[in-house]
Amino acid sequence: MSKVLLGFKRYMVPVPWFVFTRLLQRDAQKSKRILGRLDTEHRSVHHFVVRELPRLAAPMPPESIADGLELEESRVIAILDELERRLIFIFRPGGREVVWAYPVTAEPTPHRVAFSSGERLWAA
Repeated sequence: MSKVLLGFKRYMVPVPWFVFTRLLQRDAQKSKRILGRLDTEHRSVHHFVVRELPRLAAPMPPESIADGLELEESRVIAILDELERRLIFIFRPGGREVVWAYPVTAEPTPHRVAFSSGERLWAA
């Protein structure tokens, strides 16, 4: 393989294979640095939101997360604040309810996802 096509805006741009592999390595190292610092509770909160957001199909309040994980609501809010501040995985436009947790969102986007269990949601 000599070239890979990458989407850029509305265009597909050919990129040499060696450049593509360098980009992948760089992004993998960046992700490892960021994700390696998350503790178990942070990962649990993110995984819960990603799993449950498609079922809820609406913005998820922190009390739902706290109930589902049996954590204090104040702890969940602190974790959400930190994840959002560090730009990791979640977005709460009003500062309270989680609207998206990569890769899913409760807001309309051009990308639709259908799960084998029947849930339908937008993708981030």
